[in-house]
Amino acid sequence: MVLAAGLGTRMRPLTDERPKPLLLLGGRSLLDHALDRLEAAGVTRIVVNAHWFADQIAAAVAARGDPGILLQREDDLLLETGGGVRRALPHLGAGPFAVVNGDAFWLDGPTPALRRLAAAFDPAAMDALLLLVRTTHVEGEVGHGDFLMDPLGRLRRPREREVAPYLFGGVQILSPRLFEGTPEGRPFSLNRLYDKALAPGRLYGLVHDGVWFHLSRPRDLAQAEEALRTGFERRQF
Repeated sequence: MVLAAGLGTRMRPLTDERPKPLLLLGGRSLLDHALDRLEAAGVTRIVVNAHWFADQIAAAVAARGDPGILLQREDDLLLETGGGVRRALPHLGAGPFAVVNGDAFWLDGPTPALRRLAAAFDPAAMDALLLLVRTTHVEGEVGHGDFLMDPLGRLRRPREREVAPYLFGGVQILSPRLFEGTPEGRPFSLNRLYDKALAPGRLYGLVHDGVWFHLSRPRDLAQAEEALRTGFERRQF
């Protein structure tokens, strides 16, 4: 699934007349980059949700001419990340599935990130596997970070006054079982489900071995464009 329904408030004024996933980077929209990555990984059924300027998202999906991409409009009520995925579950199959933020942009390392995640996901031990990025490799505001990770890959959130060395990179694999008991047709955040998986130790992380771009504000997009133009993708991390 590609989450493309957000309001993109921190990216204004660029998102005053278009949704954030349709902003251009390297000559293609962020949405097209995400869909390209999924299709390159062998994904044949993709759900894209839409709310802010939903007609533009619908047109972008239609322009790809791929019958395997389904549009999920959330015109009346923005379901947030968790509610959007919950509504799409009937189209995502009975097994684990990938979820990509519509504004996520990354360059793969030796092995594509989505394939690394798929290979590392263990349904017996995990309900969620998140792609993580080292905060020291991020240009931009990282705050206190998102997660800490033990040697086995299990995650926990930072405690008060604790700094976490990893950010969530907007790419993940989730198990349908994580959504058991969640409300249908109601908005809620995937963060709520991460906390649910944390308690029994079933939230895991995998550190990205390529380049990841923090795209929160207009200046981030401009910096990413310049980095791509000058060959930043060849830097080693």
